[in-house]
Amino acid sequence: MTKHAGGAGGTAMDIATPTRTKDIIRKHGFTFKKSLGQNFLIDKNILDKIVDAAALNKDKGALEIGPGIGALTERLAQEAGKVAAVEIDNRLIPILEEVLSPYPHVSVVHGDVLKTDLAKLWAERFAGCSEVSVVANLPYYVTTPIVMTLLEQKLPLDRIVVMVQKEVAERMAAKPGGKDYGTLSIAVQYYCVPDIVCVVPSGAFIPAPNVDSAVIRLTKREAPPVEVSDEARFFRVVHAAFTQRRKTLHNNLAALVGKERKGELAGLLEACGVKPERRGETLSLQEFATLSEALATAGMIE
Repeated sequence: MTKHAGGAGGTAMDIATPTRTKDIIRKHGFTFKKSLGQNFLIDKNILDKIVDAAALNKDKGALEIGPGIGALTERLAQEAGKVAAVEIDNRLIPILEEVLSPYPHVSVVHGDVLKTDLAKLWAERFAGCSEVSVVANLPYYVTTPIVMTLLEQKLPLDRIVVMVQKEVAERMAAKPGGKDYGTLSIAVQYYCVPDIVCVVPSGAFIPAPNVDSAVIRLTKREAPPVEVSDEARFFRVVHAAFTQRRKTLHNNLAALVGKERKGELAGLLEACGVKPERRGETLSLQEFATLSEALATAGMIE
């Protein structure tokens, strides 16, 4: 179901204030669902930082995921030429229609973004836009699936600017060698250049979550920083390397190639310039790319 927020116009007090947010919630009798990870932002300064990081203008489009009662949507509408907001909670649709009525270039889509045909949405909502960015305050419980869906579908987007749990942002931006570096770091950095815009305290939301958040900007790369002949195979090797973080790379990859080739694997790692006793968290994207190609060439993986 798709509904358009169009209307007579007029400006209202910013949604992202404690008073207005509470008024809207009270007026509509809205109750928060923990299962949907609903936390509404009430800090206008943070909204400004998010929108600034998205570098929007009237020629550009913005896709928002989980608009809530429209605090960020309102700011996006003031900057972008076209805005589409996908909201899973049908109780919020009439609220969004009401608060966004001054903005006819905003469309509200009721649905689950993980089940939405995003290529079709792009074609229908953002025709004529010079570029499109995803800008959102993501529910913590589905942050990684949403970000990976956006990247793996190779959508024509320029950047992703999202509010996520602080530790997740740190994992996305982590460099090799630290405890935060893992499969998410590699996947994000294969497709994007990440940079953390700001840290957001829990008090910036109603209700306040139990952890701090961070805004991270993921600028889409024109091409990955490493060359691989098969992306699925590359990521299979990456995932295998982190199966058990305390285990050496040699032991983790032995499960991937088979125990009968474990001895041969040690020699292959050495030939790639990787000590078998190293752990996955110490390898760069280039080392993983070299390793996945070598494993394929040796016939150890398909």
